[in-house]
Amino acid sequence: MFRSIKPLFNFEPPVTEGEVQAAALQFVRKISGFHKPSRTNQPSLDRAFLEVAVAAEKLIHALETKAEPRSRLGAPPMAQ
Repeated sequence: MFRSIKPLFNFEPPVTEGEVQAAALQFVRKISGFHKPSRTNQPSLDRAFLEVAVAAEKLIHALETKAEPRSRLGAPPMAQ
């Protein structure tokens, strides 16, 4: 599952809120071990998801680089 979480920093076009949220959800599901939590655990996972998404947004906006942004459009497929 972590393989599907892609780098989100320094891309053109910039990362979207939806992409950050998708990565946060994957991360929370992976570390909790729950894909479909019980009603008892759902509030804890929802809170963790929001906190991870906020932290990821803050991180992405705080990072700096002198490197040219990488293109996400029309990029050649990655070698396996």
